[in-house]
Amino acid sequence: MEHVPRKTAFIILLAVTTVAQAVPLQIKATNELAVPRPHQTIELKARDLGALAAKNLNLIHVKDAAGNEVLCQAIDLDGDPLRTYDAVIFQADFAPGESKTFTLTSGTTQVFRKEQFKAFGRFARERFDDFAWENDRIAHRVYGRALETWQGEPLTSSAVDIWSKRVPRMVINDWYLADDYHSDHGEGADVYTAGISRGCGGSGLWADGRLWVSRNFISSKVLANGPIRVLFELEYGPYAVNDMQVGETKHISLDAGQQFSQFECHYQVADPASKSKSLTAAIGLKKVPGESVKANAGQGWLCKWELMEKDSGHQGLAVITRPKNFEKAMADSLNQLLLAKTDESQKLTYWSGFCWDKAEIITTEDAWLSHVSAFAQGLASPIKVEIHPR
Repeated sequence: MEHVPRKTAFIILLAVTTVAQAVPLQIKATNELAVPRPHQTIELKARDLGALAAKNLNLIHVKDAAGNEVLCQAIDLDGDPLRTYDAVIFQADFAPGESKTFTLTSGTTQVFRKEQFKAFGRFARERFDDFAWENDRIAHRVYGRALETWQGEPLTSSAVDIWSKRVPRMVINDWYLADDYHSDHGEGADVYTAGISRGCGGSGLWADGRLWVSRNFISSKVLANGPIRVLFELEYGPYAVNDMQVGETKHISLDAGQQFSQFECHYQVADPASKSKSLTAAIGLKKVPGESVKANAGQGWLCKWELMEKDSGHQGLAVITRPKNFEKAMADSLNQLLLAKTDESQKLTYWSGFCWDKAEIITTEDAWLSHVSAFAQGLASPIKVEIHPR
């Protein structure tokens, strides 16, 4: 019998033990609503994936019940110094009441092809510090500090601008490169003027019967950049709210196949006596002539349908918060507003988005109202996820 050196035997045993510790996981995901739910993102936190023994969540692979590889993305949620991945996401479509199963394993490092990207965002220093983001349906931008002092067309505004697109591919880089995105050459265009309004989902604080807003953002940080989700952080400098100085950090994300971005606002109040008090945020949609406006406190949303500038068609806009945060819908001189209470840590999460009829996905006011209502229902009843060793 061949003698195996003791050191070699130990290495073989260690390798076998390590492989044995990596247990595939089976995921059961269930749509508990009686409505179809396409493009649903399943998010699995690192703490739930320990059985895979993956040193890096970018090594994790997902397969559906038929054994087909499903696109997945490892995400850094908090921007820690080591940029450690905190979660894995993937997407699936669900029929009413449908359950689906998936298998997760640890394998080779995920490397994505350009055509797989359905979400992207970046800081655009060449456009006076814009930050722009998009998915396969919509695009937005917000304004950075350099725009405040541009001699050509200075603008001080924390509005959220709309870029209307009708192609699924990523367009931000090409549109900035050509610098002709105010004209539609078949892909869409920027025909929306946000100005000093709230645009499509810009926020502020409501106090003493008026809206208080920040200036342009002062810094940005990208935490995740596709192919499924773009996630980034914007920092806004302190601004006056009555006799308080308030700073703000926004975490904004957008997933593939969605009409809505998620905004997670963290307010920082300088006054120690006010640090544990809830604040009233005001999330806005720019007013335009002839708009049709509706609100639903029970589902937590404010919605509108309007004619676009330059005879560019029609668009729907909406902001959504959780019903427990919803205070009321109202208007000021520039905006339709949804007022919402922060929690005691002065944090508020809301969703904002739009549709364009010429994108040929949502083409009527009724279809937009139905989409907004269904999205709000989905927030109240997320896809149920069960994780089991296989």
